[in-house]
Amino acid sequence: MKDFRDKIAVITGGGTGMGRALAEQLSAAGCHVAMCDLSAENMAETKQRCAAGAPAGVRVTTHLCDVADEKQVLSFRDAVHREHATDHVELLFNNAGIGGGGSFVKDDRAEWERTFGVCWFGVYYCTRAFLPMLIASKHSHIVNTSSVNGFWAALGPGIAHTAYSTAKFAVKGFSEALITDLRANAPHVKVAVVMPGHIGTSIVMNTAKVLGKGDALHMAQSDVATVRELLARRGLPVESMSDDDIRTAIHNLAIAFRDNAPVSAAQAATIILEGVRTDRWRILVGDDAHALDRMVRESPETAYEQSFADALHAQGFFQLFD
Repeated sequence: MKDFRDKIAVITGGGTGMGRALAEQLSAAGCHVAMCDLSAENMAETKQRCAAGAPAGVRVTTHLCDVADEKQVLSFRDAVHREHATDHVELLFNNAGIGGGGSFVKDDRAEWERTFGVCWFGVYYCTRAFLPMLIASKHSHIVNTSSVNGFWAALGPGIAHTAYSTAKFAVKGFSEALITDLRANAPHVKVAVVMPGHIGTSIVMNTAKVLGKGDALHMAQSDVATVRELLARRGLPVESMSDDDIRTAIHNLAIAFRDNAPVSAAQAATIILEGVRTDRWRILVGDDAHALDRMVRESPETAYEQSFADALHAQGFFQLFD
C-alpha cells in the first residue's frame, strides 16, 4: 500500500499519542479517518489538527468507544459503516493501550484485568469486528501495536510489569500467527506488528484516568502508599517525602515520560506508516527497541538480571526507569 489517498483508516486510541499522530499524518496524505477513544475532548483536538493539514474532502470522524467492551466495538464498527457510507476499510490500527496492573502478586485484580482487556482484547475485538470490512477491500492492512514489552517482559529488575507485558506478548503472537492465516485465507489482507520502545506519549497520564485514579496530583491516599512502597523498593529516599511530594514526583515522571522520550509520537507514526508502505510485518520503533531486540536474542537467559539492565542503561536506554 504505497499510497493512502482515498483509503479509509480505523484508528483506536486516536485521542492522543501515536494514535493522534497517525490520524494527522494519514489525513494529510488524503486518507479518511475513523478514530475511537475514551475521551471526546482529546478526539476533538485530534480532529481539529487533522482538519488543519488535510486536503479538502477528507473525512475524519470520532467515536467514543471502550475497546475492551465488544458491544462498544461492534457499535463503533457500525458507526464507521454508516458515517463513512462504506462496506470496506483499508487500514486498521489497533493502537489503544494503557498500563497498570504491574504486579500479578500484589496489585488489584480488577486493575490487572482492565489493563489486559484494553491492551489485548481491544486488539482481538477490533480485528474480529473489522475483518469482514478489511476483506471487502482490494488491498488492506492490519497494524497491531505491541511493544518491546512484547518480547521483554520488564522495565528492569524489581519493577513488576505483568499485565501490560502479558497483553503485548499476546498481541505479538496473534499478529505473527495471522501472517500464515491471512496468506492462506485472505492473501490481500496484510498484517504488521509494531514494537515501540520509549515513545513520547501520554500513556502514563491516560492510564491513571482510565483506571479511575484521576490526576496524579490528586492521587488517593491508598495509591500514594502503593507508589511509596514501589519507590522504596527501588532504593529511593521516600522516608523524607510527604504524600504531596510523592504525588508531585509521579506527576513530573508522567510529564518526563511524554516530553523527554527519545522518539516523539509523530516520529513513531512516520516509521509505522513507512513500514506499511514497504510491507514489513515487523516494525521496531526507536533505537532502544532495536537494542533490546538484539540483546534479548543474544542472551535470553540474562534478560531479567541486573547485569542486563546495567548494559541497557550503559547504552543510554531506559534510564528513566533506572
